Amino acid sequence: MKKLILSFLLVACSGSAIADSGLSSSAPGSKVYVISPQGGETVSSPVLVRFGLSGMGVAPSGVVRVNTGHHHLLIDMKVLPDLKQPLVGSDNLRHFGKGQTEAELMLSPGEHTLQLVLADHAHTPHSSPLVSERITIHVK
Repeated sequence: MKKLILSFLLVACSGSAIADSGLSSSAPGSKVYVISPQGGETVSSPVLVRFGLSGMGVAPSGVVRVNTGHHHLLIDMKVLPDLKQPLVGSDNLRHFGKGQTEAELMLSPGEHTLQLVLADHAHTPHSSPLVSERITIHVK
């Protein structure tokens, strides 16, 4: 009986350690994308960017719920950040931790790239990261 209890405790503790320290999973077949503007489009600033997500739900940061996350917008980033670490906000990496699905951006005239990354309650991309296609827009 002691072996059985010890085995159960060992499995339970190691499972919770993995869950606490591991990355959240994304739902199979889910994807994140920019609804608007469209790639190649010429727009005026401020630019209204609408975020799309299918196969999962949006939840604010700090809310732990399976198959959810919140948006992070990469602006003019040529290289993806480390997708195994929490995303660090900057002028080029915007957090939408309140669960926003759109944002108005003040962008200077010229060419800009936009890309979305969905991340979990702790701003960490899921174990199968959901990253949109990088689109290029032109601001007049």
